[in-house]
Amino acid sequence: MSAQGTPSAASKPTGTPKGAWTITFLLFLFMLVNFADKIVVGLAGVPIMADLKLTPEQFGLLGSSFFFLFSISAIVVGFIVNKVPTRWVLLALAVVWALAQFPMVGTVSFTTLLICRIVLGAGEGPAFSVAAHAIYKWFPDEKRTLPTAILSQGSAFGVIIAVPALNWIIVNHSWHYAFGALGVIGLIWVCAWLALSKEGPLEDTQTLAATETKIPYIQLLTSRTFLGCVAATFGAYWALSLGLTWFTPFIIKGLGFSQSQAGWISTLPWIFGATIVILTGWISQLMMVRGSTTRVARGVLGSVPLVVGGLILASMPHVQGAGLQLALLVVGTGLCGAIYVVCPPMLGEFTPTSQRGAILAIYGALYTLSGIIAPAVMGTVIQHAGSMLDGYMTGFTINAAIMVGSGLLGLLLLWPNTERARLTGGAPQASALKSAVSPT
Repeated sequence: MSAQGTPSAASKPTGTPKGAWTITFLLFLFMLVNFADKIVVGLAGVPIMADLKLTPEQFGLLGSSFFFLFSISAIVVGFIVNKVPTRWVLLALAVVWALAQFPMVGTVSFTTLLICRIVLGAGEGPAFSVAAHAIYKWFPDEKRTLPTAILSQGSAFGVIIAVPALNWIIVNHSWHYAFGALGVIGLIWVCAWLALSKEGPLEDTQTLAATETKIPYIQLLTSRTFLGCVAATFGAYWALSLGLTWFTPFIIKGLGFSQSQAGWISTLPWIFGATIVILTGWISQLMMVRGSTTRVARGVLGSVPLVVGGLILASMPHVQGAGLQLALLVVGTGLCGAIYVVCPPMLGEFTPTSQRGAILAIYGALYTLSGIIAPAVMGTVIQHAGSMLDGYMTGFTINAAIMVGSGLLGLLLLWPNTERARLTGGAPQASALKSAVSPT
């Protein structure tokens, strides 16, 4: 391992320890619960607005409130996991998620709902970055893209699996009980993690902190690849946060589907997105095995779908028919998923291991700022538009422009294969990993 805490190009690839895929599966379930918690407000948006008599702007504020402490929490916890085992940090986060759901089981005011979503967001802010940091203690660099893709797919499956079940509870019982069900599921995961998890054996963060050469944080945070990752993922997360808050209300109020139909339709973007993410992870790892630079196999592969998706989404207001509009929305936003797979491994390429938890957390904290802005912008646009449908279309057009711009910035800035050498003044990373490593 190099002084920077990442494998050198010439070193022999490290094997995958026994138990790595068990931890990956548990963290996949961790992200599944995470995104089920996120989606429930959007899924129950219409009955929540009706019961609490909320305006579109108020509901947009509710969607944004989840992200008020999201970024701050992500940064704080990111520095904590540089010194504290990720096993215990992940356990604490999941307990917060579960407990934040239970107040919604009874009669609640808008203020109570708002506070609970803020607390939940504080607990979920560090989730992906800490989980990725934990997984990277089980896999060497050349084998990280596929586990990262699987981890990312916890989000998609959290929606695919949870939405029909939660929607059944909402339709047949109450939206209040949907929150309670998520609290119980969160506690079940806590028990499983406590029983089965352990820290990864490939990296001892505390030992590395004392021995490896560090790079000043200001250099890491101003590196072009870090900035490119933030910019590219900001646009992707704008689309994701709109999907979490406004997708179900759009297909009910904008396209005329019923709440029962919306439960199944709301899974479509996530099914398509899951396919994109898994394909990206597999293709990226295969490209690296065959000699591509990480600039191409990660940077370009993640950025181009953002541009294409934005152009597809931009065409949505100019076509007729609910089915076609829905298809363009699903495909356009679903293509964003590629960037989530490639950015954490790119940052891991040049960040010293003992600093990686903080860098991944700061990256997550910055790109998720779009989650504060996007739902509120959509709510304001809808409230002041000539018609509700016009408001939605304007909001999606804004989303399209942001996706295209962020994808172009990614293409311009993402050069992870030369970043470490530039930061340390050493030899560039080899352009390919040509050892016989199969994509697993």
